[in-house]
Amino acid sequence: MKPIVQISLDVVDVTEALDTAQMAMQAGVDWLEAGTPLIIAAGMTGVREMRTAFPDTPIVADLKTMDGGWLEAEIMAKAGATHVVVMARAHEETIKCVVKAGRDMGVAVMGDNLACPDMIDGARYLQDMGCDYVIHHIGYDERRGIAADGGTMPSPLDQLREVVAAVDVPVQAVGGLSIEQAVATPEYGAPLVVLGAPLTIDADSFRTAEGDIEGSLRMICEKVHDYGDIKVGNS
Repeated sequence: MKPIVQISLDVVDVTEALDTAQMAMQAGVDWLEAGTPLIIAAGMTGVREMRTAFPDTPIVADLKTMDGGWLEAEIMAKAGATHVVVMARAHEETIKCVVKAGRDMGVAVMGDNLACPDMIDGARYLQDMGCDYVIHHIGYDERRGIAADGGTMPSPLDQLREVVAAVDVPVQAVGGLSIEQAVATPEYGAPLVVLGAPLTIDADSFRTAEGDIEGSLRMICEKVHDYGDIKVGNS
């Protein structure tokens, strides 16, 4: 499949989210994500506003569903989301409900393996449950907690190749990646590149001019899209 650039709008203000989304779309981003902070702060308003502003753009609603799977998937779909996120650590009935709702409503389901005891098994489980995508995710608190205790901060790159090899659906790596690392994830076989916003462009190779975030993001999109087709599973 062609690699995809997704921008995660991890802000708490809808206007800021829309402004950032507009800049990102002009730069060549493919998918928009209503990040968890935005959904917590604004509910589905952010998703609805994004759908109105960008009627033809895929929108991921990252609610991180843990229960009430059908209802939450339905709410997100009706607001205009094309992709919803369910957690591997949810009860299997919740995952089944989200997957069924996705099928019935034409919405893709992304399964997130955050906090799974075995991340590779968690990815396989999500695929087996019917998820269309796997998010290989090392959480914010987990990373910082381990580092604060004197350990080595974990990265989704640590097991990304193994996760990719274990499933036949597209994989996205999330959690503490630098921009350069995120852009390189297609080299691991993970075609869904996610960038967090607000963006801090700190890699010299992607800086076009001081403060030119849109120009830097355009360079990132060009780099990712230049990878060409990424083999996913046996496809």
